[in-house]
Amino acid sequence: MSTTIENLKWRYATKKYDTSKKITKEHLQILKDTISLTPTSFGLQPFKVLFIENPEIRKQLHAVSWGQSPVVDASYLVVFANYNDIDANYIDAYLKNIETTRGVSQEALAPLKSKIDSSIETFGDYLPVWTSKQTYIALGILLNAAAELHIDATPMEGFDKEQYNRILGLTEKGLSASVIAAIGYRHAEDHHQHFVKVRKPETEMFETI
Repeated sequence: MSTTIENLKWRYATKKYDTSKKITKEHLQILKDTISLTPTSFGLQPFKVLFIENPEIRKQLHAVSWGQSPVVDASYLVVFANYNDIDANYIDAYLKNIETTRGVSQEALAPLKSKIDSSIETFGDYLPVWTSKQTYIALGILLNAAAELHIDATPMEGFDKEQYNRILGLTEKGLSASVIAAIGYRHAEDHHQHFVKVRKPETEMFETI
């Protein structure tokens, strides 16, 4: 059986974390690297990822996260925050990065710049929704990478985004909390780890046309 399938069967949305266990620096770096390699539209990476470790900040976040214990008990709380706008400066910095990394001239990148500019203009008020959706791709990459390392993870949408923005100072940075995930190690007493996964049968889930 593929180790990918084995790891995905092993993982679950952990409800209770062992506060005595901490993710190593090496594994944390691997998780960051995998997030960095997340595919995004145009490669713009229109989000920022915060790894929250400070217990006082996490206590504040816990109060606006429906009382979910993973927010404070896991090794880290990961906050995916999308940019509310992609302006000319952001696009120019991205193109400059391509120029430096690949040795491509700005003249050669002109068609890409034009395509990005026109797409961003077309999005209009939908832009923050689009950038927020990009964070979910990164979340999926994180969950898979964590499972491979046998690090537990709990994706969560149950939190007050406006309060997260306030506590973490995101609004003034042009960011908005999109989705969060706790990462760490399951507690031996978390009975959810023994539940058999419930999924739709393939005949109901998939269709080939």
